[in-house]
Amino acid sequence: MKKIETIIKPFKLEELKDALHELNISGMTVSEVKGFGRQKGHTEIYRGAEYMVDFIPKVKVEIIIEEERVESVIEAIIAAVRTGKIGDGKIFVLPVEKIIRIRTGETDKEAI
Repeated sequence: MKKIETIIKPFKLEELKDALHELNISGMTVSEVKGFGRQKGHTEIYRGAEYMVDFIPKVKVEIIIEEERVESVIEAIIAAVRTGKIGDGKIFVLPVEKIIRIRTGETDKEAI
């Protein structure tokens, strides 16, 4: 089992959800996060004063899938969220040792 975490621009969430739904992936966890990489923030003007916005709002989507589906999911994520501009995000693939559904006690593949 693998966990795919992806950090994306917030306005791309619906497109990502639709792309994953086409792959029959219905379970995901979505978190609103803030951060920066090469973008290093930007300046904004509010009531005539200029100020620096260091942390840029992003969305983190977490998905647990079978190992054999990792490449197709990564391809779908990239196709759905890529704009070609700085700040498109990142994809992280992590191993998952064990999954347990609390309600039923099901484990691993049956618990997804």
